[in-house]
Amino acid sequence: MKNTKELRTWLDAMNLTHPLVIAGPCSAETEEQVLKIAHELKDSDVNYYRAGIWKPRTRPGMFEGVGEIGLRWLKKVKQETGMKTCTEVANAAHVKLAMEYDVDLLWIGARSTVSPFIMQEIADALQGTDKIVLVKNPVNPDLSLWLGGIERLYKAGIKNLGAIHRGFSTYEKSKYRNIPEWQLAIEFQNKFPDLPLICDPSHITGNREMIFDVSQTALDLNYDGLMIETHFDPDNAWSDAAQQVTPTKLIKIMEDLKIKKETNTEAAYQSSLDNLRAQINVVDGQLIELLGKRMKVADQIGQLKKDKNVAILQSKRWNEILGNMILEGESRGLSEEFILKMFKAIHQESINHQEKIING
Repeated sequence: MKNTKELRTWLDAMNLTHPLVIAGPCSAETEEQVLKIAHELKDSDVNYYRAGIWKPRTRPGMFEGVGEIGLRWLKKVKQETGMKTCTEVANAAHVKLAMEYDVDLLWIGARSTVSPFIMQEIADALQGTDKIVLVKNPVNPDLSLWLGGIERLYKAGIKNLGAIHRGFSTYEKSKYRNIPEWQLAIEFQNKFPDLPLICDPSHITGNREMIFDVSQTALDLNYDGLMIETHFDPDNAWSDAAQQVTPTKLIKIMEDLKIKKETNTEAAYQSSLDNLRAQINVVDGQLIELLGKRMKVADQIGQLKKDKNVAILQSKRWNEILGNMILEGESRGLSEEFILKMFKAIHQESINHQEKIING
């Protein structure tokens, strides 16, 4: 995709005064549920009404969506409210049905994006469509795989394209359901600045209480919009109950997050500054997380030293680390003075941790 400016056409044509908003229930459950939520959102800033018709689940026996009948309900949403509709497609059969029911926007989920075979099948089924097609990042943090899926659609003549950042799976315990890996999304934007990028804070957080903060971070990083799951009775939703907000709460979030378009020089400067500061916040968070992991390893070393009655300070090892880090720092434009100060502080904290272990 050498020239991606054309990919913003569909978004620019909407001439929005606020970020694009895609919202609706995680899953279409009943006709009444789908229509009730839609009517509560029809006069809000929601641009597309979403509902999961087919639900790819980790294990068999779980609720996997209502299937084709849910597409009839989405069609009724459009007739009664005038809202545009969208849903996830995971194979060519889904594409065919979604097109028959005139769904306006289709997205391809994280479990589909990981497979080039599935992406090619979907691209072939969508070939030449003027529908909007968004691609979620794969479950694993692989930028090439994400971009490769989008390129397959582009080569199939699909020009109304965009991407959805929904976070990445990890075995490590985290406050997020799917860790955002903001730096990877920033790299994505740097490679393709004209490709619309939407954030899915519902799947990143897995927790409705964190939706606002993650949404704000995304907008500070110049994302083009948000996809947020909403349900009138979220605690009793058939899927992903913990991450859905009520329509009333969603409308409040949208009001608080709304960003007006500015054209004057001062506003442009402030916008650029806010974006750079948001990037620093992301990196700072990663630094703290990494330092926390480092100290956990130091705790394990402290326990080993205690078991073997070994002294905490190992001067030879420390000097090796310091020498390597000075060289590594210089290669990245960091002064020797800074590296010395930083790693001496880290080393002291590591010693403190080990002392606590050894002294019980």
